[in-house]
Amino acid sequence: MNKKKQQSEQTKKKMADAARALFVQKGYKATSIEDIVKATGCSAGNIYYHFKNKEGLFLYLIDEWNLEWEETWLAKEPLYLTTIDKLHGMAEHLALDQLNHPLTRAADEFYNNSEKASDVEERIHEIVKGYLIFNQQLLQKGIDNGEFKNTNVEGLAIILDSLLLGLSQHARNMDRQETLEAYQLAMDVFLHGIAKPSK
Repeated sequence: MNKKKQQSEQTKKKMADAARALFVQKGYKATSIEDIVKATGCSAGNIYYHFKNKEGLFLYLIDEWNLEWEETWLAKEPLYLTTIDKLHGMAEHLALDQLNHPLTRAADEFYNNSEKASDVEERIHEIVKGYLIFNQQLLQKGIDNGEFKNTNVEGLAIILDSLLLGLSQHARNMDRQETLEAYQLAMDVFLHGIAKPSK
């Protein structure tokens, strides 16, 4: 990376870090570009140059959050021997991350904001697609090693993502232990169902 590009990345990171603190403190909607200008000491033009708009800046923070989550998960994943164990480990990891991550409230506001430009909608679609690919790969490992029956992996990946997304909403009103138990129960139900075997 050349010096100019390196300086540009450092400026971008500085802006993003200052904006993150504001989003955590004030929420997504209440944080304005003017607030970010004051916090960073950068001009509005500089912010727009690096991120295009507030949504672009927030998407950058979501990408960073996803990267942090993935790095933490990849460090933990080898501790789980089977895919079933990995799914339970992932549920625990998600439960703790969702409960404790400082950007959770602002992210809820961001995703629930109905006024989004088409490029922002497209970027959100790409992020969700990444979650589905992650789920598919994990579930495919379970099929390949004989833990799961050979079934529609794409469909299961969507169901798993929907289950975890729904849980993340309910977890806002739960304490740490309740959240962990709910995520583990959800994973048990996903893996084993609730119907009794027919006699």
